Amino acid sequence: MSETTWLTKDAFERLQAEYDHLISVGRTEIANRIEAARDEGDLKENGGYHAAREEQAKQEARIRQLDDLLRNAEVGEAPADDGVVEPGMVVTAKVAGDEMVFLLGSREVAGDTDLDVYSSGSPLGSAILGKKVGEKASYEAPNGKTIAVEIIKATPFSG
Repeated sequence: MSETTWLTKDAFERLQAEYDHLISVGRTEIANRIEAARDEGDLKENGGYHAAREEQAKQEARIRQLDDLLRNAEVGEAPADDGVVEPGMVVTAKVAGDEMVFLLGSREVAGDTDLDVYSSGSPLGSAILGKKVGEKASYEAPNGKTIAVEIIKATPFSG
């Protein structure tokens, strides 16, 4: 079962373009490389053939990932700059006493930024979803400890 992922229109279009490229051009390029390597002879000792097959497997996994993501995407504009934590917001929070800055959303939305990303379904994301600046929450970490969180700032992501 796939999770709905919030994407900006730009992120959706960027991912759709990547998907289209992999389907139309990438598959053909890999198939041609495999065929050329196959023509070199003995497949057991053919490093080029095995490398191309491995790349093909990675590419097909990315195609499946993008297909799932795009089919289950919720496309919209950046959320309102109202200080409410929701997908698409860059959140500054005090987590267990340490200040953190992260994107609530998906890695696909973050693109090439260095921001840490937490999904709204993660323990941290679930705890702070809908909270406003100044509000506090807590969540249970995988080790069983309760982690306190205070929202310091929440602004729309503009990457």
